[in-house]
Amino acid sequence: MNLAMPLILAQAAPAAAPGNPLMTFLPLIVLFGLMYFMMIRPQMKRQKEHRAMLSALSKGDEVVTTGGIAGRVEEVGESFVTVEIAPNVKVKLQKSAVSQVLPKGSLKSA
Repeated sequence: MNLAMPLILAQAAPAAAPGNPLMTFLPLIVLFGLMYFMMIRPQMKRQKEHRAMLSALSKGDEVVTTGGIAGRVEEVGESFVTVEIAPNVKVKLQKSAVSQVLPKGSLKSA
C-alpha cells in the first residue's frame, strides 16, 4: 500500500497551467543583452579603432608591434609595413602586427 500511495497522489494532482512563453525566455534575452553590452560591443569598438589606426599609418610614425618591437615606419604597403628597428636594420611586418602608434620622439627617449 505504501508503494501505491505516491502514484495515486501523482495522478490526482491538477495539471499546471502553461506559462507565458515570453516570461520563459526573458532571462535568456536579458543575459544575451548583458553579454552584448559587456563583451561584444566593446570588442567591436576596439577593432574599429585598430583598423582606423592601421589605415592612418604613414612613413615616419613610431610604432610598437604585437611582439614588443619598437621602430620607425619606413614604408607602408597594402598589407605589409617596413619598420626600421635599428640603424640599417629593417623588418617587414604585416600591418595587423602593429599594436600601437607612439608619440613622436618616443624612440629617442627610450
